[in-house]
Amino acid sequence: MSPDSDHSFGSVGKLETNNYDSFAEAYAAETESNLINGYYARPAVLDLAGDVAGRRILDAGCGAGALHAALRERGAIVTGVDSSAKMLELARKRLGDDADLHLADVGSTLPFPDKSFDDIVACLLLHYLEDWTAPLAELRRVLEPGGRLIVAVDHPLVQKLANPECDYFATSKRSEEWTFGGHSALMSFWHRPLHAMSDAFTAAGFRISVISEPPPAPGARERFPEKLGHRPAGAAFLCFLFFVLEAA
Repeated sequence: MSPDSDHSFGSVGKLETNNYDSFAEAYAAETESNLINGYYARPAVLDLAGDVAGRRILDAGCGAGALHAALRERGAIVTGVDSSAKMLELARKRLGDDADLHLADVGSTLPFPDKSFDDIVACLLLHYLEDWTAPLAELRRVLEPGGRLIVAVDHPLVQKLANPECDYFATSKRSEEWTFGGHSALMSFWHRPLHAMSDAFTAAGFRISVISEPPPAPGARERFPEKLGHRPAGAAFLCFLFFVLEAA
């Protein structure tokens, strides 16, 4: 799901796919306090994380560091990884030179020993990946037994609502053009049905303890009346789906 930006569906020329470096600064500014990031995904993940004081947390796909900063303010010991060098530059400016940040891809070997973290947050990361097998195995490797993986992904109804003719039960790719600060990139996402998500989590050695479809954070309706004013009070904002998984 794209943030509140200029975007369109379908393939777009020869734009490089999922190139956050091309608009990192403008993207970070837009998503700091917009509806679906600032008032939905990020608050929902923080609510699910609960009391994190003293816990070692890996922020997988940390971007410009907004969630990292919020977790750190709550007393967590946070490490961030991202595959975008430009995003990590912005994160370091925000978090300081002593922030524990790494250029890494969750689809490859992460630069951490086994059982390095008490929790991992993967907020709006997995839906970029066609195959979850290796990434989930790697996240499980660096997580303590009994630790939590907190996941936010595109809700599986997103694809069906946007394209009623699509096969909900098929794992399929969709693309959007995102434009920030005059720079465009073709963003590609992978839809998978709920049972495929749960099967992947179980196969990687996780138990599902929570599935959540929360409403936006308090204050969202007043801040974004043109987008939320028509929705019933407390109605779920079916944009993302949230999981808390326990490492078996």
